[in-house]
Amino acid sequence: MTVASRSITKSVLSKEQAEGAGARVRRSIGRPELRNHDPFLMLDEFNVDKNGGFPDHPHRGFETVTYMLEGQFQHEDFAGHKGTIGPGDLQWMTAGRGIVHSEMPVKSQTRAHGLQLWINLPREHKMCEPQYQELLDGQIPRANPEEGVVVKVIAGESHGVKSQVYTRTPTMYLDFKVAKNKTVTQTIPKSYTGFIYMLKGTAFIGDKEFEGKTHHTLTFSEDGAETVKITTKDEDAHFVFIAGEPLKEPIVQHGPFVMNTTEDIYKTFVDYQYNQNGFERAKNWKSSIAA
Repeated sequence: MTVASRSITKSVLSKEQAEGAGARVRRSIGRPELRNHDPFLMLDEFNVDKNGGFPDHPHRGFETVTYMLEGQFQHEDFAGHKGTIGPGDLQWMTAGRGIVHSEMPVKSQTRAHGLQLWINLPREHKMCEPQYQELLDGQIPRANPEEGVVVKVIAGESHGVKSQVYTRTPTMYLDFKVAKNKTVTQTIPKSYTGFIYMLKGTAFIGDKEFEGKTHHTLTFSEDGAETVKITTKDEDAHFVFIAGEPLKEPIVQHGPFVMNTTEDIYKTFVDYQYNQNGFERAKNWKSSIAA
């Protein structure tokens, strides 16, 4: 008996745009055609040279997941948390009730290239205490379902291999590298929404083999099927497979603040302006890495 695969309902090209200070991003989720993909708010593929970056800025109400592909990125926040992540490393930051931080490339690098995913938090976790989960490349487990297929299990599970990352919003985040002329299936909980973002090469998704090309976001059908079939033909493919449990809650977003109501957003502005309710340490704070 063949198991039906989810199909692709939409394919959107991520065009390059300016962001931050001198940075370039290809926005996937979060662009007009894909405003939100509950529970995901944004996915950016960023390219930053040593003169660019994302200087001091706040967050509240969601998580940011930074996954490096090339180069090194520094991070510093108003609580004294500071570090550097390099190729293949991960920072899973729960902003919760409030973080002000800076994200800048290491100056000795020619460029920093990676992905940043924004995951919405459910109402009961939006004002939780901030938390970091940081993993070096070698600490992220791999699944090898067959020769020529390597899956880095950043969050969730793939082919019996589980991630150690704790997700307040149930999430799977998988990095696939698939050699040419291969077929691999990935299980997915029937209630999850999800998508593939193509980093390199071409992959064919689902039973109808929808063609996914570099820099395209491919959203899955929401038909309850519990597998996604992925095939490569005459070239290798590199992509991320991201899926999660929809929150089905109202989303009111204003820049780096994501809450459930306009009133909550207004309260967030007041808290940030007056350095209160999670933003106390923002008063007179400036990062050293963005100076």
